[in-house]
Amino acid sequence: MTIPKDTTPKKQLIFPLKVLFEDEHLAAIHKPAGIEVSGNKFKTIANALSQNLKPSSRTDATTPQPVHRLDYATKGIVLVGKTHSSIRALNKMFEGKTIAKTYFAVAIGKMEPSGTITSNIDDKPSHSNYKVVESVPSERFGVLNLVKLHPKTGRRHQLRKHLYSLGNPILGDKDYAVESLILKGKGLYLHAYALEFEHPFTNKIISITDELPEKFGKIFS
Repeated sequence: MTIPKDTTPKKQLIFPLKVLFEDEHLAAIHKPAGIEVSGNKFKTIANALSQNLKPSSRTDATTPQPVHRLDYATKGIVLVGKTHSSIRALNKMFEGKTIAKTYFAVAIGKMEPSGTITSNIDDKPSHSNYKVVESVPSERFGVLNLVKLHPKTGRRHQLRKHLYSLGNPILGDKDYAVESLILKGKGLYLHAYALEFEHPFTNKIISITDELPEKFGKIFS
């Protein structure tokens, strides 16, 4: 991964972001659905960060940079490095699996109360733990479940693929879905809810949460 040398990016997108945590080293923001974290498009979270975060006064300050990704359709927490050293440290922490991630999803159909899902994704092992928090009857879908998920690895579309493999696709998922159970126009019911980790420079335990979207509450009141 290349770390930008300049503290001001070449592209600056005016796009207000909710900041959930920020200090001199790192930040966490709420990513809305319908925007890429990074990439070749102009409209990305990466291009909006400098407009929403305070510049770091550290000597190795750089353009704020996301250190992991969420899917285009997924909402929730994205962690950001503000200095060269924090970007490197956070990347190592994700690689070393020392950042605990919690997601919530709405899954379709009857489910076991809890379980572990392991499979190979793109020829790499993947591992997620899940627990059903609440289930409600649904006229169209039979049962809808509020599922708490703890991915132990970070493969592309991991949680979506894992729940689909159980026969319990995520509500609103058009890619991993049962044809008759596709919900259109409401978005994907998958939310990156919490991150917990030891701050790489202050050594304090940092717990960040991003409240569940309103549309989840309309199903599970």
